[in-house]
Amino acid sequence: MFENFERNSERCRDYKVIAEFIRSVVPARWRPIGYLEQLVRSRTDGRIPKGPFAGMRYIHNAFGSAYVPKLLGIYERELNPFIEQACASNFPLIVDIGAAEGYYAIGMALRNSHARVIAFEMEEKGRAALKEMAELNNVVSRVEIHAKCKPQDLARLLTTSDRALILCDAEGDEETLLDPETIPMLAHTHLLVEMHEFVSMGITERVTKRFAATHKVRRIWQEDRDRSDLPFATLGTRVLPRAYLDWSVSEWRPERMSWLWMKPRTVNAPAA
Repeated sequence: MFENFERNSERCRDYKVIAEFIRSVVPARWRPIGYLEQLVRSRTDGRIPKGPFAGMRYIHNAFGSAYVPKLLGIYERELNPFIEQACASNFPLIVDIGAAEGYYAIGMALRNSHARVIAFEMEEKGRAALKEMAELNNVVSRVEIHAKCKPQDLARLLTTSDRALILCDAEGDEETLLDPETIPMLAHTHLLVEMHEFVSMGITERVTKRFAATHKVRRIWQEDRDRSDLPFATLGTRVLPRAYLDWSVSEWRPERMSWLWMKPRTVNAPAA
């Protein structure tokens, strides 16, 4: 499987060069990826058809990540069992760091109607998209949107609940943010964290060691994607080069990614 991932990654890199040229000369609606995005949006009617957030309404774009996999409900599908575990745990507090347009923040708000959801997104355009997603799915009153998450912000939030879930995609800042020595409540918090080895080599090992005494840590590896994940067939999909179909369902990763699912050995903080 990993060899297939490497080959597909090489094809996607080759396609990216071609795509950049096409974008410079062809209007968006006539580009192959534009066609495929419109096809998926039309066939799904803008609602995710499957996965943990099935039924969630989606805006017309994603912020800083792949759109088609999110709209199909296959985005980061390796994490689906752990998202289901999290939803079954009924966390009163869910913190999403690096929320982008809100795939997880809005999805978790829909799945966890009694939870307080805090979404951190440092980019203004991302926060605007997050707000649009919240409005589209009628969860504005339950999703708080903030800019960049700092350690003191996280520490303050975790004092408000003795049972919390953190979803973190912080582009390498996870090592700075997630430190139980700085934020003791992290020792009792569930975490699902995307690791960014291409930003800081060895970060996964360092974070794993940091939580080894307090958490059961499981590493989850990204799986391969290919054109078979695109469920819609048209004349257009039959004539397009296969590389475009593979690219449309890929997640545009710079390398094979992994996540850490960290479950605390004890949940509640000891009495003061």
